[in-house]
Amino acid sequence: MKRAFDFVLACIAALCLLIPGIVVALMVKLTSPGPIIYWSDRVGRENRIFRMPKFRTMRIDTPAVATHLLQNAASFLTPIGSFLRKSSLDELPQLWSILNGDMSFVGPRPALYNQTDLIELRTRCGVDALTPGLTGWAQINGRDELPIPEKVELDLQYLRHRSFFWDIKIIVLTFIKVLRKDGVSH
Repeated sequence: MKRAFDFVLACIAALCLLIPGIVVALMVKLTSPGPIIYWSDRVGRENRIFRMPKFRTMRIDTPAVATHLLQNAASFLTPIGSFLRKSSLDELPQLWSILNGDMSFVGPRPALYNQTDLIELRTRCGVDALTPGLTGWAQINGRDELPIPEKVELDLQYLRHRSFFWDIKIIVLTFIKVLRKDGVSH
């Protein structure tokens, strides 16, 4: 049922967000050199690597590490990168990953392939059994601000208590967080 819900909702969202997506793509192209979409290697269900798309918010010479590990991350942002991140518009292309089955709307955020500490802890706790999500329990409880052990503990809570109605609650709470721009790293 979850996969069917994800597929139908992703189709509806893709149709509704087509025009805003085109506008964002044009803004990315017109404000900085490089591709519109940034494809990053991410860790999916059962630690399988998949390619996750995002609208590019960083310069093309940015090292491939988690944003919080960059010294002066703001200096790597494109002219509209901060806006795209604060508004979460950079996440729109991930609808492709949901349609493709690599992601779900709700689940733990997919780790970068080189975030070995996060991957190892999730694997030890069994969280790797979950399909990663566009949003998750950890995202609405701290997002980028959480230390890895706390993030994995929240992912583990989701693993143990997940349900269709909890997913709906997480989606609604995520929408509220995005509107407030809570917990966004720059």
